[in-house]
Order: sequence, then structure tokens, then C-alpha cells
Amino acid sequence: MPPPHGGAVPERAGLLIRALTERRLTIATAESLTGGLLVAELIRIPGASLVVSGGVVAYATEVKHSLLGVSAELLAREGAVHPEVARQMAQGVRRTLEVGGRPADIGVATTGVAGPDPQDGASPGTVFLGVAMGDDVDTIALELHGDRAEIRAATVHAAIEAVLARLGRG
Repeated sequence: MPPPHGGAVPERAGLLIRALTERRLTIATAESLTGGLLVAELIRIPGASLVVSGGVVAYATEVKHSLLGVSAELLAREGAVHPEVARQMAQGVRRTLEVGGRPADIGVATTGVAGPDPQDGASPGTVFLGVAMGDDVDTIALELHGDRAEIRAATVHAAIEAVLARLGRG
């Protein structure tokens, strides 16, 4: 599955790291279905240590609550595949991965179903991204197609694009 906008992922990840560096912004990731692929893609870029605070793999639903502060009531009511879960994960990871008492400037979260089976009533390819800057959070719903690996890779690409788009607004 090709990355969005036709750009190669390494080029887009490099562009993101450069943009964050130029703006002196830090980023932290909270990942469920991507299992660390997003932060791995970012730290593959030389110089990423200047801007990447780290990443949390919150694969188990309970970890979303215990580590990232996602509402237990929300998780019990809606499950982990929900836009509000992505929003709260993105906000929570900014605080969880603070450095020197300073939250990350940007938190990005991935939650969804890579398949092959449905989860929480959602079909494979149902993905939600959260991108938090300060108290402002965007949530993005994706309906992706492909096998498990393709869905996970497309989620990483979409997350990088979402942060780049957000920076374009800033």
C-alpha cells in the first residue's frame, strides 16, 4: 500500500523530524495497533533524539488507562477502538513522557483494529489517530484496507501525515 500523497515514508518521516527540529518542538507517541512502528520510524531518522521524547506501546486496553490516563469508564463503555480513546491517549502521552518537567509539545496516538478479526465491534482497518498540541486535539478516523501488516504500515504513514498537516496549520 503506497503512502499517502505519493511520498516515501522515510522522506516524510525525515521531513517531520526536520520540521520539529526547526520549530524546537518535541513529540511523543502512544501506540496500540502499530506496536511501536511509529516511534521506530521517527527515531530511524538521524537527529531524532533532539525532538522525540519516546513512545509508549499501550497494546493492552488496561495500559491505556493505567499509563496514559484514558478514562476507565470510556474504555468499559466503548472499548479501545474509539476516537475519544485516541484523543485521550494523545493527551496522556504528552504528560507521561515529559522531560525535565515539560510535557512533549505534540502527542500522537494510534488505536484501531489491524485484524484479521474484529475487535470491540469494529472491523479490521478501523483506525483512529489522535494528535495533541497543548490542549487542542485532532482526531482522525481512517478506514484502511489490506492485511494486518498493510493496515499497520498505512496507520504509521497516516500518523506522520497528520502531524505534518497539523504543523502546516501552526
